[in-house]
Amino acid sequence: MRNGKLTVVGAGPGDVDLITLKGVKALQAADVVLYDALVSAALLDYAPQAEKIFVGKRKGCYTYQQEQINELIVQRADQGLHVVRLKGGDPFVFGRGAEEMEYAAELGLEVAVVPGISSSVSVPASQNIPVTKRGSAESFWVITGTTKEHKLSNDVALAAKSSATVIILMGMSKLGEIMELFKQEGKERTPVAIIQNGTTEHEKIGIGTVASIENKAKEQQLSNPAIIIIGEVVNHRQRLLDIQSEYQYKGKKSLVKV
Repeated sequence: MRNGKLTVVGAGPGDVDLITLKGVKALQAADVVLYDALVSAALLDYAPQAEKIFVGKRKGCYTYQQEQINELIVQRADQGLHVVRLKGGDPFVFGRGAEEMEYAAELGLEVAVVPGISSSVSVPASQNIPVTKRGSAESFWVITGTTKEHKLSNDVALAAKSSATVIILMGMSKLGEIMELFKQEGKERTPVAIIQNGTTEHEKIGIGTVASIENKAKEQQLSNPAIIIIGEVVNHRQRLLDIQSEYQYKGKKSLVKV
């Protein structure tokens, strides 16, 4: 076993307060932090003594290819350093954390993971959209909108046939294709929400249906990074808004934060 160590840490969905306490402790113990584009820079303050290296991508431009990130992890760990790989959301939900841990472990490094709050459930929750609700959805799918071949996942077509809530990450470039699959299942009136930059100060949301959401997205200039939520649970948000309006109309203190 080599002297260095890799800890893969989930940073949460964007709000700096949504990292776990265990994640903060890992950052405080880090000698090197390799961080992604969707990670808030404020989290790096928890690792004041660490070397900080940006390894994310922005607008399709990669600072490092995945193979280079793997090599960087091993290179720093070979110096006996504790390397923290800081990833947005949860590192095991479309985060390639498992791949990086496997690569490091095969070369004799000690590896560990600190789970993070996944954007797939927390971003909808930030807008009062539950991914499950009795009478609306008994289950949910979380699907990547774009595979490593840059194609739409075949699982989207399967999910469109179900009554489950469907949550699609990295799918904005294929929004039209996704909605077409749901239209083919007769779900034109199914509610849809798109949440961009969820849980951050730049958060934007668009609400529509399978039939209307493309136009809504254009009108509101919604783009990546965003999450698409398809299902009856989207209506829960409006239900809370209605309750809040009713309380305000009656001169009562609102119980709902939106």
